[in-house]
Order: sequence, then structure tokens, then C-alpha cells
Amino acid sequence: MVNAPVTVRFRFHGALADFLPRARRGTEFGAACARDATVKHMVEALGVPHTEVGQLLLNGAPGSLGALLRDGDRVDVHPASSLAAGAACAPGGRPRFVADAHLGGLARLLRMAGYDTLYDNGYRDEDIARIAHEEERVLLTRDRELLKRRSVDCGCYLRATVPERQLRELFARLNLAPRMRPFSLCLHCNAPLRPVPKDAVLARLPPRVAEAHDAFTTCDACRRVYWAGSHHARMCVLLAELADVALAPAAVEWAPARAPSASDPQQSSQR
Repeated sequence: MVNAPVTVRFRFHGALADFLPRARRGTEFGAACARDATVKHMVEALGVPHTEVGQLLLNGAPGSLGALLRDGDRVDVHPASSLAAGAACAPGGRPRFVADAHLGGLARLLRMAGYDTLYDNGYRDEDIARIAHEEERVLLTRDRELLKRRSVDCGCYLRATVPERQLRELFARLNLAPRMRPFSLCLHCNAPLRPVPKDAVLARLPPRVAEAHDAFTTCDACRRVYWAGSHHARMCVLLAELADVALAPAAVEWAPARAPSASDPQQSSQR
């Protein structure tokens, strides 16, 4: 029959095995494919997003996701290496991110490290995929189906569920430590911070902060003021572990420009 399916042998290496049923991990297995199916189609049908794929071998030779499969083919799929993924996701040398609605904690930590990260808990999947494509951002998610969208050029599936562990995972995968710019972005709205004289923000500071601190930065977009507050030491320890260097003091807590009200923007709703 012209349209009879073909059988292809697959083996997924390294961390890609996490996406497979236990019976298929660490071993070669056969799978039925439609005629003229591509490697990408079958790899994703078996559970692995294309964003997680590195080297492909088709019958022992270098292959591509767009290659057509034939009966009896053997496909070896390797995970993307850290350096290769870092280069692919940062064509300009410095990656920018968009995080899905479940990664607000990670988005704030990336901003703390100085990485431009868009996040809004109202984003729909199609919004996230469109932003990632149009703005050449790395899509961050724990939703593998979102990463399988054809329009997603670069993304990262995060295995960790705790924000600090997610940050470590992402730093390792994309080699982010050398390009960190700690405490240079607003944690709330992602805009750049700039130093500001104390007397220019004094009216917006709690009395205890005005007495204890002299160095401040501010965000011109949301008018929040930052200083080296009680969470500063913990944040510095985390970033120092990632960068393997000692970090100088910097401003990380914020004071609202006015007393909060019911109409104030929520912490998760900014780019």
C-alpha cells in the first residue's frame, strides 16, 4: 500500500530520556511513522520538544529535524549541549527571555541577575509563542506542548519546580554567568535601574530606610526605589554561587513611589 506506515528505530540519549516512558529510556526502540514524516514530527510525537534537541544522527550520519524518514531508518537524538544552546538562543551575544504564566518567581530572579525577562500571568500560550518569535526571546516553560509549536525558535524546558533551582538549571544550560549584570533591572517591570540621589527619593522612603541607607536606584517606568535591604545578602549569595565571584553591595529591595492602592499594578503583570 502506498500509504502504509514505515518503522523507524529511535534512541534518545542523556537527559532527553526524561521525556520518555520508562520502558523506552536508555534503549533503542521501534516506532511506526507515516510515510514522509519528518524527524521533527516523530521526535515530538514521541514526547521530546524540538528545542531540547542537539545533535541528530540519521543512520549514523549527521541529520536534521527536517529530514524525511524511510522504512528501516535509525535515529539517534542527543540533547542540546550547554554551549551550543547558549549560542543558538543568544544570536546577539546576550539572551532575552519570555516566561510562561507559572514562572513568575524565575522571571524575578532573572531580572535580579540583569537578564531582560518578560512575564505576565495573563499571557496565553499563543501570546508567549508570538512574543518569543517576534522579539527573538528564549521561551521558558515547563509545558512541553508549548515548546513544540512551530513558531518557537528557541526555548528551554525547565525540569526544576523551585525558582532558585530553575535559575541554576538555566544558568548551567545557557552559560549565563559570564553575562550577568546583577541588580540592573527593576524586579517589578523589567525596566533599567539608575542611581538616584537620596534627597530625590527621600519623600518616598520609609523612615527606617531613610535612616539606615544612603545608596539608592530607581526605575523610571514604575517609580519604585531600591536599596540594599534585608534580602540583599541572600540574593548576593545566590548570584555569587552562580558566578563564582564575590558581589559588591547593590540595591535590591523596593519602596513604592506612593502608598499602594487597589489600582496599583500587580507584581506579575509587567514586561
